[in-house]
Amino acid sequence: MLTFEQKLAVIESFPELERKDVSLGRVNFQYEDSGFDRKNVVYHLHKNGNGFVYAGHLKGYSTDEKGLVNIRDLSEEELRSLLAASIRSLAPDAAQASQKSSAPSASSSEELWIGPDNHTLRLFYEDELWYVYDRQNLESAFETYEEAEKYLQEEGFSRSGA
Repeated sequence: MLTFEQKLAVIESFPELERKDVSLGRVNFQYEDSGFDRKNVVYHLHKNGNGFVYAGHLKGYSTDEKGLVNIRDLSEEELRSLLAASIRSLAPDAAQASQKSSAPSASSSEELWIGPDNHTLRLFYEDELWYVYDRQNLESAFETYEEAEKYLQEEGFSRSGA
């Protein structure tokens, strides 16, 4: 586990982030050029090494209800990668892209999800809806990818290859 000072050095190596000292010796780092309302990238980095990084727009990270990833046990490489991805996800061009269209690209329009007992469901986008199929049977339909993803995760499924 990286120490507070080591994490601080990694975070401060990102010139896009601005340090904000908060209560109880904790530190936040904000991305002032964010294209979203959210500016905090690093939240409550504490002297004990605990802290959080925002990953609410990222896929493949285990986040809490606020979209935060606990960074207590991340390696330097993992922390750097997460910070870079978080900043990219909050960039003004990312905000514009997410506002232009909720329709996915052709390459991301279908996914396989694996669940209990290796049961497989297929998630795909068609006619402005996300459909979950169990073999040839329609399981559910959702207006957004996020709703479909949440449903699948609550049912114990994870993205194939993730």
